[in-house]
Amino acid sequence: MSDHVYKTLDLYGTSTTSIEDAIQKAVAKAAKSVRNMRWLTMTELRGHIDDGKVAHWQVGIRIGFTLED
Repeated sequence: MSDHVYKTLDLYGTSTTSIEDAIQKAVAKAAKSVRNMRWLTMTELRGHIDDGKVAHWQVGIRIGFTLED
């Protein structure tokens, strides 16, 4: 395995369905313009409550990607 240098990007995904869906949406959107994504860390979890129920998930993630030579 060669040595890598990583850069990180903080994103927030949202979903009315689930935490996982919010993360998947954020990664899919980033993949349209960021190459070489390698890992993610969930950094924050929030939700919007409406009428006593979670109406919207807000998930913060940090994506690590390798820099090109």
